[in-house]
Amino acid sequence: MLIRFASAASAVAFATCLTTPALADEAEAVSMGPTLETAAPDADSAPKFGLRAIEPVDLATASHVEDAEPAITVSGSATLVSDYRFRGVSQTDEGMAIQGGFTVSHASGFYVGTWGSNLSGWGTFGGANMELDIYAGFAFPVGEGTLDTGVTWFMYPSGADTTDFAELYAKLSGDIGPVSLTAGIAYAPSQEALGNVFATGAAAAAGIPTDPGDKEDNLYLSGDAVYGIPDTPLSVKAHLGYSDGNPGLGPNGTSIAPTGTYLDWLIGADFEATPGLTLSVAYVDTDISNTESAYLLPNFAKLAGGSIADATVVFSVTASF
Repeated sequence: MLIRFASAASAVAFATCLTTPALADEAEAVSMGPTLETAAPDADSAPKFGLRAIEPVDLATASHVEDAEPAITVSGSATLVSDYRFRGVSQTDEGMAIQGGFTVSHASGFYVGTWGSNLSGWGTFGGANMELDIYAGFAFPVGEGTLDTGVTWFMYPSGADTTDFAELYAKLSGDIGPVSLTAGIAYAPSQEALGNVFATGAAAAAGIPTDPGDKEDNLYLSGDAVYGIPDTPLSVKAHLGYSDGNPGLGPNGTSIAPTGTYLDWLIGADFEATPGLTLSVAYVDTDISNTESAYLLPNFAKLAGGSIADATVVFSVTASF
């Protein structure tokens, strides 16, 4: 319809030019649509017509397509680590682990995901000797920070009975200048997998339960700080955690809170070698002493003997997308 209107306007202007010649200094410039150039009558020249070029339209910009973010995003990572430490305690007999997972997130803040790792020694329950976590949560802004709440289901595929358990969590994070801070709380309600079934390692080794069917809960408090060194791909980090749970051993001779209450900490650094590839190193330790944990032997130890909660340096390589 616009083209027809422009053609009609040009025809009218053409007719007017033929019937009513105008002086050049009396012609008024027309700023809309195709334009008609007029000049003083000349016996040797005919009226000239000039059509203004139409500028191309960037449809992406006009429709704001570039500004739109996808409603659903997928992120993930794969890691090779020298020792899988869960809250300071080795889950791989102080050996290497291959880990990986992915998260599907919605723009509203909801997300679901899974993460897995191989296990060995203290951390095993038979079967695939694998930990597989499934989690779901909701993250939303709170003031200048973000509150992330959810639940994690810890499972051990094809392993012994009564191993899986659920844990609720909440994390509040924010930035203070170049420092990112996170405070977290994780609580596992009373469940049989966390029960104080064996009071000692000797009882567990003999298969004589102290309190069969017992159910216990577990609390974990944590604080994390990360400082990104300006104009470098290097960041330094620190972590402190506090566990309060079952002082004995569960139905399968393990516990997520050996000795009941203890502290774990970490000091390390991350180096982003290239986008999506991070090299990490960390010093990890707990305050669980050999004397304090002696009553949990032989379970709470490496297969060859020795502590699995002592100080160590952990190296890892992570590829993410």
